[in-house]
Amino acid sequence: MPVRKLYFEGLRVGDELPALAKAPIDRVQLSRYAGASGDFNPVHVDEVYAKSVGMPSVYAPGMLVMGMLSQLISDWARGGQLRRYHVRFIKMVWPGDTIVCKGRVSDRHGEGGRYFVDVELWAENQRGELVMKGNSTIQLFFSLEDENRQRSGQAPIVVDVPRESLLNASAAAAAEGSEDDEERRSASLAGKKSAPKPAAKTAMPSAAAAAVGVGAPAAAKKAKK
Repeated sequence: MPVRKLYFEGLRVGDELPALAKAPIDRVQLSRYAGASGDFNPVHVDEVYAKSVGMPSVYAPGMLVMGMLSQLISDWARGGQLRRYHVRFIKMVWPGDTIVCKGRVSDRHGEGGRYFVDVELWAENQRGELVMKGNSTIQLFFSLEDENRQRSGQAPIVVDVPRESLLNASAAAAAEGSEDDEERRSASLAGKKSAPKPAAKTAMPSAAAAAVGVGAPAAAKKAKK
């Protein structure tokens, strides 16, 4: 069965990578990692020492979680070339924690026969807390035909692909939402019936004024005489 490969033409911004869940971290794994990496910092392998410096126990080195994220991207990007990989440590990882690695295509662009995708990466513990965040850039063949051409010494397939990114998509969605809100607001205002204005007060004629007592003081004077 041929090895699955990833090609640029089949990817879209927002595509999610299959999540990678690792077994709960234990102290044996920490010791094995120390031996494999040559990092024998006692805070990762010596319980007594870790507690003596104020830690509740030993804890996992950040490079261990970084390796888990790199496994996620390398398993997914079969046939691609890793051009950049960067991570930032967010939260400490302890024995017993289960790490789940996730990713999402955040950017794609191509020019001159070279095609790239940027991938957002992050790792969470069993409580859904973010413990590491990162990103990577992968260079890919445009398609199987493009790969066959280049491996046979021919020129690559050239397709100019404008940069597409999650940031641009979010901004466009926000702008579209604002336009929709404005249209609904305008339609609502146009559909409102104008409220009836209160009737204007009219001046009373002199006869009516006399009838309601305007001339009463004069009549009272005549009666006294």
